[in-house]
Amino acid sequence: RDAGWMARHESFNERVRKGDVDLIFIGDSITQGWEGAGKDVWSRHYDARKAVNLGIGGDGTQHVLWRLDHGNVDGISPKAAVVMIGTNNSGGDLSGAPQMVDGVTAVVETLRAKLPGTRILLLGIFPRGQHFNDQRGKILQVNQTIQKLDDGDFVRYLDIGSRFLEKDGSLSRDIM
Repeated sequence: RDAGWMARHESFNERVRKGDVDLIFIGDSITQGWEGAGKDVWSRHYDARKAVNLGIGGDGTQHVLWRLDHGNVDGISPKAAVVMIGTNNSGGDLSGAPQMVDGVTAVVETLRAKLPGTRILLLGIFPRGQHFNDQRGKILQVNQTIQKLDDGDFVRYLDIGSRFLEKDGSLSRDIM
């Protein structure tokens, strides 16, 4: 990754070293977006919850796993973690559905091992592309499988992706 990515990663480590973290959001550009277009909502709903944004645009599951193993959650015991990752593994031949499932599963298992008291909200991967396409099909297959990570206790799965679709199955440019 580039120097900007590493600087952001290091800023996460600095933030968690300060402690006082009850909620973490882990993911890619969708998560990082809470700092941009979503900053007012974040301020209103998550600042008081001692939330930390651990999202980096462009990240796939492999990047999140590396970050989890290199300080992003060291020394903290948040009450909850919101995880949305995998969309950047879904394009073209980057990863097949089985590899994507393995990656998301590894993220959840790593969080469970490093933060055993933390409850995890695993979000389904959002649909991609304006119209039906192979990438959407792959994402649906992955979501059907990762929902099985929901153990009814420490891991809960929620898929809200269909709410972004129009009645004809398209994804509007406003949402994209």
